[in-house]
Amino acid sequence: MSSAPEPGDAVRVVLVDDQELVRSGLTRILRRRDGFEIVAECGDGDEVVPALAALAERGEGVDVVVMDLRMRRTDGITATALLAADPEAPPVLVLTTFDDDELIAGALRAGAAGFVLKDSPAEDVIRAVRTVAAGQAWLDPAVTERVLRGYRAAPSPATTDDGAALADLTAREREVLEQIGRGATNAEIAATLHISELTVKSHIGRIFTKLGLRDRAAAVVFAFDHGLVRPR
Repeated sequence: MSSAPEPGDAVRVVLVDDQELVRSGLTRILRRRDGFEIVAECGDGDEVVPALAALAERGEGVDVVVMDLRMRRTDGITATALLAADPEAPPVLVLTTFDDDELIAGALRAGAAGFVLKDSPAEDVIRAVRTVAAGQAWLDPAVTERVLRGYRAAPSPATTDDGAALADLTAREREVLEQIGRGATNAEIAATLHISELTVKSHIGRIFTKLGLRDRAAAVVFAFDHGLVRPR
């Protein structure tokens, strides 16, 4: 799995969208002077894997892929699934529109770390990119509950007995899972619960193991599904 950028390093971004105008707009938002570097642009989903391979050959890493869902040849869900199958691939932040609930849910099932709306304010896009690059999940609150309903509607293979596994969590682990469900970063969880970030990471590792969760986005869904977090 790709490592998160170190503090002070530029966040290295690959943009994937079949509309040049959208890519240009994102380039203006994710500026170098604000701590971002656009290292590649792709006009369709089938260009992502080759672009990442070319960067890797030059020894250049990528922190996050910002992925559109609707593209002409290879859609964002298919491209996201290809990346998620590679443990060394960077996380994917889906870029979408307000009414793409079913597609967003499919992207989350495919392994996306989160989604942000195309018409979000620039500061939200910046926060979303930084959050996902740091290994966190970002689910846009404007449509989160609708998307989660779509996510839950399609069955996925269960790796554990959810109810029994939840009962196995300690009180502190449940608190951490609740904070994850609210979208809190590790630093925010540490501040809220008055523990260290290292302790937070340890709790998250045990939560993922006990619940059979793949990533933070799946933990957010689990927290909603089991009533640890209520829709806003």
